[in-house]
This record gives sequence, C-alpha cells and structure tokens, in this order.
Amino acid sequence: MIKNRHIRAAGRKLRRFASDQSGAALVEYALVILLFLFLLFAIIDFGRLANAWVAANKATQIAARIAVVRPPVCPGVPDLNVRGPAPGITAFGALCRLGTGICADPGTFTCQGNDTNATSVEIMQAIRPLMPPGTTAENLRFSYSFDPDLGFLGGPYVPMVTVAFTDVDFVFVSQLGRMIGVMTGNTSGLGGDLPMPGMSVSLPAEDLAHGSGG
Repeated sequence: MIKNRHIRAAGRKLRRFASDQSGAALVEYALVILLFLFLLFAIIDFGRLANAWVAANKATQIAARIAVVRPPVCPGVPDLNVRGPAPGITAFGALCRLGTGICADPGTFTCQGNDTNATSVEIMQAIRPLMPPGTTAENLRFSYSFDPDLGFLGGPYVPMVTVAFTDVDFVFVSQLGRMIGVMTGNTSGLGGDLPMPGMSVSLPAEDLAHGSGG
C-alpha cells in the first residue's frame, strides 16, 4: 500500500510538471528577441552598406577630379605629344584628331596609388573621410591612356584619366554577410564581409602641371 501510494504521488507530480506552462513565456520571449535583434541589425547593416556605396562613389569622383589637374601618379606618362607614324610631314600645332597617327600613342600607363606620390597623397587626404574603414591608397587604381581627340602635335600630352576604386570589403555588424554568402552560393571563406562592387570615373586631363585648389 505504501509503495502504491508513493507511485501515485510521483505520477501526480509528473503530470503537474508536464502541464506546467510557467516557463513557456520566457522561452518564447528569448526566441522572439533574438529574431528581432537580428532584423534590427540587418536593417542597420543595409543602411550602412548603402551609405558606404554612395560615399565611395562620391570619393571616386573627387579622386578623378583631382587626378586630372595634377601630375600623374603613374611613372612614364609623357609630357608632350610627339609625332606619330602618319605619312608626310605634319606641322607642329596640328590637332591630333585631324588624322590617324598625327600624334604618337604612347600606350596606357596603369598603377596603384601609394603613400610616396604627392598626387596620390593629396587625393587620399581629400577622400579619406568618405572611404570605408581600412581603405588605403592601394585601393585606388590610376590609368592614363591616349585619346586622339585630345591635344595637338608638340603640345602638352592630354590623356584620358581613369580612377578606379577596387578590392574593398564591407564589414557587417550582424551575420547578414554569412546569409548572403549562402544565398548566392559563395560559401568559400564564408564570413561576415562582402566585397564592394568596383567603381571608376574617367575624365580628360586638364593640366598635368602642379597647381593648387584644383
């Protein structure tokens, strides 16, 4: 009898424990608050990403505007337009666009920014507040290419200047970057960073001499 009484008492306690809902609200709250916090940080991250993209685009425009009025960052860019392979003798002062080969095409000069070139340093000082954290001068790529529609024979060499912003990762606060990697199928090196799209701006050079307030 005593044994049966203990068994019935234990059964009642188990039934009360199984039907007890006093901790359910706390568990539900924990699940909901985690989802809410993730969504909140995801919204913040999307705002940060949009702001970083707009700021980097504006910085690239400023960098190109300074580059076209300063000495070239890349070594080897000529100072003058020399005679090209056009047949006959073309007088100095002839516009390069008057015919193929009037002005020689020296090729395209491409290089990365650095901390020793005065033009590169000036550009970084101007755009650093707009760039994502961790950006360096090496994330800017400069290109100087010949354009036959610019300049004249014997005059200053006037290239088309292109400044590109490359190889920068956006760092997420939340784990949104990992989810984007899974959704896009890019699971190699899965992490919280997202490569920002490259952007570039091209403008014709105006004056490759030193100046101020360009």
